[in-house]
Amino acid sequence: MEKPSIPKGTRDFLPEEMVKRNYVFDTIKSVFQKYAYMPIETPAMENLSTLLGKYGDEGDKLLFKILNSGDFLSKVRDDDYHKKDLNKLSAKISEKGLRFDLTVPFARYVVQNRNEIIFPFKRYQIQPVWRADKPQRGRYREFYQCDVDVIGSDSLLNEVELLQIINEVFEKLGISITTKLNNRKILLGLAEITNTSDKFIDITVAIDKFEKIGIENVCKELASKAIPEKAIQTIKSVITSKKTKFFEQIKELKELLADSEIGKEGIEEVEEIYSYTKTFTEKELFELDMTLARGLNYYTGSIFEVVANDVKMGSICGGGRYDDLTGIFGMPDVSGVGISFGADRIFDVLMELDKFPPESSKTTQLFFVNFGKKEAKHCLPLLAKARKEGIIAELYPQAVKIKKQMTYANKLNIPYVVIIGEEEIKSGLYTFKNMHSGEQKHLSFRDIIEDLKSE
Repeated sequence: MEKPSIPKGTRDFLPEEMVKRNYVFDTIKSVFQKYAYMPIETPAMENLSTLLGKYGDEGDKLLFKILNSGDFLSKVRDDDYHKKDLNKLSAKISEKGLRFDLTVPFARYVVQNRNEIIFPFKRYQIQPVWRADKPQRGRYREFYQCDVDVIGSDSLLNEVELLQIINEVFEKLGISITTKLNNRKILLGLAEITNTSDKFIDITVAIDKFEKIGIENVCKELASKAIPEKAIQTIKSVITSKKTKFFEQIKELKELLADSEIGKEGIEEVEEIYSYTKTFTEKELFELDMTLARGLNYYTGSIFEVVANDVKMGSICGGGRYDDLTGIFGMPDVSGVGISFGADRIFDVLMELDKFPPESSKTTQLFFVNFGKKEAKHCLPLLAKARKEGIIAELYPQAVKIKKQMTYANKLNIPYVVIIGEEEIKSGLYTFKNMHSGEQKHLSFRDIIEDLKSE
């Protein structure tokens, strides 16, 4: 018999891991709600017509497609096989796909529900997405995204709010981060002054690989796309600039992009965001990073990326401004901006750094030993009282040997056990055992509750 397994790039999570994952979700969600974002959900699968063409050629290749139900070959002719046109063939056998991200389905959602939505619309969404990527450290085929977006407003105050959300989420999680910011308009200006505007997507896709493949390989990729050597050298000088202070970077960019209106607009937006942040904090909420390009085609303005300082994990949060994503669904001129927290990578970072606080793995706090039907009946109202007081409590379901019950409590790392036998019922004082120290006390149930609540 074949051993059961799960697909590569997916994971099972044990209960103790799920408790920690829920801590991550709950922390992120609490910040989203504080900033007045409201929850929505969309289906796991979307029509391929919704998904295709929104992520660029490389993104389209990573879409998981779902075979049509029933006779999915009914629309396929013999010559379709012989031509080996995979795109044409897949279109005939598959009409739906698993969502690649939450942003494109959100744009579809906005257009479809435009009459019920009040703009600007602030939403958060925490759901899994799927990508047919090569599994490796920190990269999965199924993973959760925690998205927060505001759509129907082009104000840069929205970008500032997202920077605040990023900062607060990672402060609460105890992860030291670097938030990188760039603007696609600056990159457009760079393409404009090098006369390579027609190659803009090729340029951003190549630049976006800088961290993975290095500058020389970025230059090789640019050359392979027929970008002139002079343009490559200009691009190289910008993304490898030694300027690190914000105003020095801005000055250098202003000189370089003096003849590009779109480039100057991008610089002004970055400056405005920076000036807003300085009204409420002395902390540098972001650094300007010209190697940040975000390869997805729909970004048009500010782009963000967050990396953990103490663990090499790649991006743990990212996003940006999209000025006309809804336009492809028939609702033009609606600007939006959003970011996505990668819950799985954040979980991995916290695990590697051992940064989960003790309360994040809180499970059973109080365990009742079961001596039989009479004792169990006595325990049930006490169990209800404990739960009413907010204490996680359980009664062993069977009256088996006490050694087996205590072993169960030990394996689950339950900190306290209450033993209620015939003598304890008579006296009203119960044996209360600290499983870590081994100390035992005889207390009333009210005192047991007070002890637990004072922990």
